[in-house]
Amino acid sequence: QVQLVESGGGLVQPGGSLRLSCTASGSIFIINTMGWYRQVPGKERDLVATITRGGSTNYADSVKGRFTIARDNAKNTVSLQMNSLKSEDTAVYFCTAVVIVSGIYSVDDYWGPGTQVTVSS
Repeated sequence: QVQLVESGGGLVQPGGSLRLSCTASGSIFIINTMGWYRQVPGKERDLVATITRGGSTNYADSVKGRFTIARDNAKNTVSLQMNSLKSEDTAVYFCTAVVIVSGIYSVDDYWGPGTQVTVSS
């Protein structure tokens, strides 16, 4: 019913920057909170940042001041600008959205397949 697709991952040197994007499509009535999580092998998926429909943001302490989340409600997109990247930022990054589905008006969480971010020299 709803699909999320991330883009923008890749390999970057420490101190560099990357910008992740995510587009939601399908039977969308309204998208409430959107966000980014990340996961490394053998560990739980952790919050990176979230943004409400009204633009209120929340960041993990580890990325405050380095990452910026933004969204375009008209285009159903969310982005994550990542600056001053560190090796510990290496992970698979997942986009998520809380969606009210058209027609049935259920509220569900949706996730993208993830995009790899590797910070290494």
